[in-house]
Formats: sequence, structure tokens, C-alpha cells
Amino acid sequence: MDSYLLLAWTWVRASAQYRTSFVVSIISSFAINALDAVAIGIVFLHVTTLGGFTLPEVMFLYGTSGVSFAIADMLFGNIERLSQHIRAGTFDTMLIRPVSPFVQMAADGFGAHRIGRLAQAVIVLGLSLQVVPWSRAWLVPLMILSGVVIFTAVFTLGAALQFVLVDAPEIANAFTYGGVTLTQYPLSVYGDQLVRGVTFIIPLAFVNWQPALYILDQPDPLGLPEWLRFASPLAAVALAVISALAWRAGIRRYRSTGS
Repeated sequence: MDSYLLLAWTWVRASAQYRTSFVVSIISSFAINALDAVAIGIVFLHVTTLGGFTLPEVMFLYGTSGVSFAIADMLFGNIERLSQHIRAGTFDTMLIRPVSPFVQMAADGFGAHRIGRLAQAVIVLGLSLQVVPWSRAWLVPLMILSGVVIFTAVFTLGAALQFVLVDAPEIANAFTYGGVTLTQYPLSVYGDQLVRGVTFIIPLAFVNWQPALYILDQPDPLGLPEWLRFASPLAAVALAVISALAWRAGIRRYRSTGS
């Protein structure tokens, strides 16, 4: 942890040397991601509910997914750049340093400008909490933490795949950046097969969908067991273990640049 904080702080200080660029990048990130929320608002100009969810409820889904992803992306998203280091040979250097290669990859090029994305999601989530009953609010921090772990695990799986397929970032992005877009909307608007896939194969449904069904007192369109509403921590731990094993397997398989 100390090594990660030191490396991240080094990159933050480097970025802060160019203050105007640093501030502009934060504002740009905030504005670009705000467009997604605006798009949802435009949809509700023409409908009263979306997949059985009102505008505040959809914004709750948007906010919880956005906060979870923004934290995971800011802290660990840089590992998706592994293939660049493999091509350049700089990953070899990381392997001989007395710091975990995962920590080095996660902190490499740490982008504090991603605070803009996080701030935008936090604001939307804060405004949408009006739909959360106080008796069920205890689940919100737990679902966000579980979402952070799930997205981090998906980032890690995508990075591990790059030990085998150097062009794997595009595949991983379908589940990371594509995953956050998918979970910003009620899964009830998608087909049953897709919902089952993101529930039992890549458990993105546990980022916010399943716990939100309990918090917002909504029925599961697939009629899945009610205990799944509380299974986000279990899904997060299971995916984290799988991703850690995949990362370790990738490290063991790695035979330096050009292998």
C-alpha cells in the first residue's frame, strides 16, 4: 500500500506541474461524463418510466455504477495498459523491482484527472438518494464497494489476457467501459440472455442491479432468488480470486518481450 501511494503521489505531482492542463483535464472529464446523464434525461422527456424505473431510480443506478467504476478506474484502471509495456519491454523492468508488478502497473501514469469522472458520478448519486428508504440505505456503501472490486477484477482479467493476446485491451474494454454503460440502465431493458450472462458469467449485475432491486423494492424480471440481492460481496470476492489467479498465471507464463 505504501509503495502504491508513493508511486501515485509521484505521478500526481508530475501532472500538477502543468496546472492549467491538469485543471482543464479534470473539468473535461467531468463534462464529458455528464453527457451520459444528460442523455438519460433526454430519454425521460419522452417516457415516464424506463424498464419499470422512474428517472430518479435510473439516476440511482447511474450514480452507483458510475462511482464504483470511477474509483476502480482511477486506482487500478492503468493495468489495462499492460500490452504497451510488454511491447516496449518496460514490463521486464517492473519484474526486477522490489515492488509488486501489479502495484507498479496500477500506479503507473496515475491520473488524478479522473477525479472529474468521480465527482460527476458522486453528484448524480447524491441527488438520487431521495429514492432510497433510510431502512435500506445501509446496503448502498456495500454495493459501491462490491462494485469497485468487481470492476477492478474485470480490469485485472483483461490485463491477464494481454499476456496471451497483446491486442486484448479492446476485448477487455467491452466488459469494463462497456460494463459501466450497461449497468447505468435498468437491466430490464435488455434481453433475458444478456441479463443471465452478466449475472452468472461476468457478474456485472452485482455491481448495482441486484442490490438495487432490494433497495428500490423492485421485482426481478427474471424471477431469480431474492437472496441474490445480497450476493454482491460474494460475487466480488469470487471474481477477485479468479482475477488474482489469472494474473499470477500470466506472470508465470511471461517470458519477456519477444517470447
